[in-house]
Amino acid sequence: MPPSNGRAEVPGRLALLTGRRGQRVWFALCLTGVTALAWLALIGMAGRGAHGSAAAWATAFAMWSVMMVAMMLPTAAPMLLVFAQLCERRAAPGSRGALSWLLFASGYLAVWIVFSAGAAALQWLLAARDIVGAMGALETRWASGGLLVAVGLYQLTPLKTVCLRGCQSPIGFLLTHWRDGAAGALRMGAQHGLLCAGCCWALMALMFVGGTMNLLWMAGLTAFVLIEKLADGIRWLPPLAGAALVAGGLAIWLEPWLR
Repeated sequence: MPPSNGRAEVPGRLALLTGRRGQRVWFALCLTGVTALAWLALIGMAGRGAHGSAAAWATAFAMWSVMMVAMMLPTAAPMLLVFAQLCERRAAPGSRGALSWLLFASGYLAVWIVFSAGAAALQWLLAARDIVGAMGALETRWASGGLLVAVGLYQLTPLKTVCLRGCQSPIGFLLTHWRDGAAGALRMGAQHGLLCAGCCWALMALMFVGGTMNLLWMAGLTAFVLIEKLADGIRWLPPLAGAALVAGGLAIWLEPWLR
């Protein structure tokens, strides 16, 4: 729980966190700018094709890292906004406390960069065995269907539910994980990143179904993750999506017999 420093009690802080004030133009411009640059970089990569991205780990790692910034940073915007509001109000005149959200964002993205390293290694291994093609998509219906089923089943697990609820409640997260100072902001960002990774890693694996260079597929997954995080009161959305993914995977497997 954030310390009061003798000036504000928890109820006052809760009012601050749930208020609409405090959003600064610089915050919106920075968040939008970084996201836009990441998407522009992805468009450039897609325009040049995926030459080398499935064969060279370093290239695949760079691609996945940019992809995770483009996809996951927008979904963290509600948490970043609440954290920025709190830091803005608590900062003393002339201090840099209001910029602590940058460290929070850095800790959050660091988790996804680590995830990108693992995803790139997996892509490199699959490409070496001709399981994925040049566009980073699985080459066989058995692999694509199996991945859809696996991700769908993960949507139904308690771990998915716990991690998603942590992502859906910025106030609850900050009140239970608060740490002061720059190191505290970085640590909180990493902790939130771990929750987000626990919630979304399987959905990110679906990039191997649509293709890691498929911009429309990226945009669709980004939109779904954002909706899932914002839909706090719609508890049936994750299991419904899970059931749909399982059904889609089974349909891919059975497609030859359904013609």
